[in-house]
Amino acid sequence: MAQSRQDLLSKLADRGEDVVGKLADMPAAQRLVDAGMQLKERVDELQKRVRGLDALERRVAALEKKFDELSRPAKAAPKRTTTRRATQAKKSPGS
Repeated sequence: MAQSRQDLLSKLADRGEDVVGKLADMPAAQRLVDAGMQLKERVDELQKRVRGLDALERRVAALEKKFDELSRPAKAAPKRTTTRRATQAKKSPGS
């Protein structure tokens, strides 16, 4: 039984080598491999850009917070009365 398994594995290995050799000769397979490599490179580039978005999101959040603080109305100072006091001395007409 062990001998038959080794034979089976040897046959599968030989077939795999044959298939890989045939695929290397096919132009369509080469284009497929090239497309896969380009896809990998593009995904890597996209991943780098997405990592950069985290810093931008933090900056935007800080700016929004600062904007909210600046756009709030300032606390009102105590109001002063502008009416005259009734006890104010009257001016004499001849002075």
